[in-house]
Amino acid sequence: MSTRRFALATLAALMLVGCQKSGPEKQAFKGVDLTGAEYARQLNLTDQDGRARSLADFKGKVLVVFFGYTQCPDVCPTTMAEVAEVKRSLGADGDKVQGIFVTIDPERDTAQLLKAYMASFDPSFVALRGSAEQTQAAAKEFKVFFAKVPGKTPESYTMDHTAASFIFDTEGRVRVYARYGAGPQALADDIKLLLAEK
Repeated sequence: MSTRRFALATLAALMLVGCQKSGPEKQAFKGVDLTGAEYARQLNLTDQDGRARSLADFKGKVLVVFFGYTQCPDVCPTTMAEVAEVKRSLGADGDKVQGIFVTIDPERDTAQLLKAYMASFDPSFVALRGSAEQTQAAAKEFKVFFAKVPGKTPESYTMDHTAASFIFDTEGRVRVYARYGAGPQALADDIKLLLAEK
């Protein structure tokens, strides 16, 4: 190798070293990082026991908020089952995780039905419901889409909706958008990162 080539190779190597970050790198979320988002800042609805609830009620816990409906055939039960699985897998730290289900179908999802639905996944999970107007306002605040899809009878409609969860840190700030289908391990990893934050 000529002296000129050697000098250029050495210079290139030094430039690459200079580009590398020093110190420990912050671990990235598996979901979409929403840190600093200007939405999903409030949620004021009634729970399955008739109590008015807000995000502030759950401060100190990592929240997993999901918008769905009890007659959903796949996405909703799969998501809630994964949240329950992750909560159990965390052992004692699972007590610091709160699953929250917001119904987009208050017409059919009564408080009694929501209570039974939550109990089938984890008795500590909270279901929230409101009027049609309150539901629309909550969805708008979270930038969640939902729409009624007519069925064969007026009662057999389904709902198209955003299939993702919002994960909040212990200070009540939205931090992660977890897409449906990422699996429980990705959810667990992101929750662990938030639980580890000081």
